Amino acid sequence: MSTFIGQLIGFAVIVYILWRFVVPPVKTLMQKQQDAVRTALAESAEAAKKLADADAMHAKALKDAKAQASKVTDEARQDSERIASQLEEQAVVEAERLKAQGAQQVQLMRQQLIRQLRQGLGQESVDKADALVRAHVADPAAQAATVDRFLDELDQMAPSSVSIETGVSARLRAASRAAFEQLTKAFDDVAGNLDAAGLTTVADELTGVVGVLGAEPTLTRHLTEHNDDSDAKVRLTDRLFSNRVDEHTLQLLRTAVSQRWSAAADFVDGIEHLARLALLKRAELENQVDEVEEQLFRFGRVLDSEPRLTALLSDYTTPLDGRLALLDKVVGGSGVDGTAAALLKQTIGQLRGERADEAVVDLAELAVARRGEVVAHVNAAAELTDAQRDRLAELLTRIYGHPVAVQLNVDPEVLGGLSITVGDEVIDGSIASRLAAAQTQLPD
Repeated sequence: MSTFIGQLIGFAVIVYILWRFVVPPVKTLMQKQQDAVRTALAESAEAAKKLADADAMHAKALKDAKAQASKVTDEARQDSERIASQLEEQAVVEAERLKAQGAQQVQLMRQQLIRQLRQGLGQESVDKADALVRAHVADPAAQAATVDRFLDELDQMAPSSVSIETGVSARLRAASRAAFEQLTKAFDDVAGNLDAAGLTTVADELTGVVGVLGAEPTLTRHLTEHNDDSDAKVRLTDRLFSNRVDEHTLQLLRTAVSQRWSAAADFVDGIEHLARLALLKRAELENQVDEVEEQLFRFGRVLDSEPRLTALLSDYTTPLDGRLALLDKVVGGSGVDGTAAALLKQTIGQLRGERADEAVVDLAELAVARRGEVVAHVNAAAELTDAQRDRLAELLTRIYGHPVAVQLNVDPEVLGGLSITVGDEVIDGSIASRLAAAQTQLPD
């Protein structure tokens, strides 16, 4: 019994200990566990709610996305249709542009081809015509016939009212031209009292005066001043030249300084003109006019055919003595002598800014003009017959109202017909010029 009680007391003690020390912590722990479970359940419910909300939002977002995708798809389809339509329109426009451009290029190529064909055909025609003409005019009779036909055409020309001037006078203005006329009249009065020796003296002295005036431009300016006191210039001339030149020369110088000149250079040209007239007058007294004219024109043709010689005689940078020595050598070998040689030496020695060949042509034309004639420079493919030359001179005399001296230059390249130069007027009826005109008129 006592054992039972003892065990019961022990059990009671154990229970008390458990109740007192074990049960409260366990209850507390269980309470905490319960609280944790309740919290977890609450959180689980909240999570479930959030999940449901998320599912709802997802569903709504999915629905919105589908709607947006449908809208984008519709817009993309519309854009693609619009772009396709625009591209189709642009393709049509570009195709039309390319067609127009292609048609234009085809037209340009067609025109270019036609132009090339015309050029080739025209050139071939001109070349063929040139060959045929050259073959035709190789016959002297056929060549002479071309001259006769040109003379027939010339016969139908109306008389010309052109005033023909040659040499220096053609380049002068009104005042100097009037002064030249007065000088020429004064020379004719003086020369009528002189023999060949006297004329030679006047020519040499006037040539010397030209040299002085060229070396002393201030003196030339004083002698050509525009004022009413011509007596002062005459007195100055007397002081300078009265004891150095012949009285006849001095008389001509007085006349020259008494005139009104457009330019000082014209005054010097006037004095040189008188020197040339003196030698030409000498040729008249010696009955050598025709010979002098022919020699001058022949020497002019020499210069035309020898441009190097012309350049050497016209080179002002070389000493005058060397140029005159060259002239003497050429003149001696070309059959020019006497008055013609003196005129050439005088002319080359007094060149002032002009070419030797131009000065010689002026000199030759002056020789012809002294006889009241006009010079016609004629280019022909062959020598003219006497009948053709006479007819040409008669026709030109009728056209210009002056006696005409024909100076013929034979140039085979003329081919046929004639080319005539009178003063500054040209009558070109040569076959070569007509072929050249045909060549220049070919299409570009």
